[in-house]
Amino acid sequence: MDIVKQAEAFELKPVTFKTTSERIEASREVKSLILGVNEIYKIEKNPELMDLMKRLTVIKQKIEKRLKGRPLTA
Repeated sequence: MDIVKQAEAFELKPVTFKTTSERIEASREVKSLILGVNEIYKIEKNPELMDLMKRLTVIKQKIEKRLKGRPLTA
């Protein structure tokens, strides 16, 4: 259950990643947390774990959207 605590701590951490490398690190960290929680979910089938994964996925999507940036054509 250590990974669940790490995921909850990451979720509560403010999401202000200034540089691209910080965003890449955060994206990779969230991905590993989601996959870790998913392994536990496969065994326990706890709906709270699914909710945690969904919230982490939203954070990951926001980070990746910021990484991709705006398209150059308007």
